[in-house]
Amino acid sequence: MKVAVVAGPDPGHAFPAIALCLRFLAAGDSPTLFTGEQWLDTARAAGVDAELLAGLDPDDGDDDQDAGAKIHHRAARMAVLNAPAMGTLAPDLVCSDVITACGGMAAELLGLPWVEVDPHPLYLPSKGLPPVGSGLAPGVGLRGRVRDTVLRTLTARSIRAGNRDRAAARAGIGLPARDPGPMRRLIATLPALEVERPDWPEEAVLVGPLHFEPTEAVLTPPPGRGPLVMVAPSTATTGTTGLAELALSALAPGRGLPAGLRVAVSRLGGDALAVPDWAVVGLGRQDELLAHADVLVCGGGHGIVAKSLLHGVPLVTVPGGGDQWEIANRVVRQGSGRLIRPLTAEALTAAVGEVLADPTYRAAAERARAGADAVADPVRVCHDALGATR
Repeated sequence: MKVAVVAGPDPGHAFPAIALCLRFLAAGDSPTLFTGEQWLDTARAAGVDAELLAGLDPDDGDDDQDAGAKIHHRAARMAVLNAPAMGTLAPDLVCSDVITACGGMAAELLGLPWVEVDPHPLYLPSKGLPPVGSGLAPGVGLRGRVRDTVLRTLTARSIRAGNRDRAAARAGIGLPARDPGPMRRLIATLPALEVERPDWPEEAVLVGPLHFEPTEAVLTPPPGRGPLVMVAPSTATTGTTGLAELALSALAPGRGLPAGLRVAVSRLGGDALAVPDWAVVGLGRQDELLAHADVLVCGGGHGIVAKSLLHGVPLVTVPGGGDQWEIANRVVRQGSGRLIRPLTAEALTAAVGEVLADPTYRAAAERARAGADAVADPVRVCHDALGATR
């Protein structure tokens, strides 16, 4: 089977797309990744055919303050730009990242079946949940249900406006205004991070996290036998800034933390930092660090949170924007971590100390890891979906 996998350049979306391509390759399929220029060589080095996703840069007339124009109309323009290259590839199936909507639109322009890849929990609105992004647990009792109903009503106007923008963008490139949606939605998360809903879509399938390490380098932790704190600053543009810098001062010896505590800061890039002898900073395989870590401090992005839980490592999350608030609160409710907002040295020191001292956080993370296998194979889901159309 030939597959076109489409994802934008944000690491939280490009890396799961590369991971999905590798799963297709292992199954004997022929995937081609369409993504941003910065990840083309990385994907090719991993053995994945990769092509530039055209139209990622905004045009002069684009208004990024207009969410409808940014999300829907740019996606429609990109669909037209990328359809010829996809058509030349002649894939049997298109897998399109949830926020890179051009992939699904291009597939429709070409008359190709497509599935959506959600590298996080299912974020569609539900009649039984508070709005996603609120961080709230489903309301309990009459008062809780009323609260959720009011919140859903307040967000419904924005959802309707988004649907109108999507319809107009689709009609502008010759597609039916009504979006039929994908054949399947691959929900790439852990069962522990998903929530029950009374209206789970029939096409949505939980397939487990899709992780890719962009390097083979190993970041060796500082020597010693003390607890190892791994710090992974957010790669998202909306993430909390200054986490690495603050961690290298707030987690210093003498602040009431366990003796011999060590810190390893894993990051893709950034300015040079002053690194004390009890810490290391650099690019390295995060799975290798997590195999030795006692706690992870991160921004709350789904990818690193899921990776930590797959290793049974508890967390301290420092959420920024986007879906990080939602994910961080799910971690707290699941019991595997603490949440800090706003970020201060005192709050970070206290949270790390509590997670290290209280074994219930590690136990909850271990429970999340134990339930990680209760998912479907994404490649098999795609094969079965395609087979059902023939």
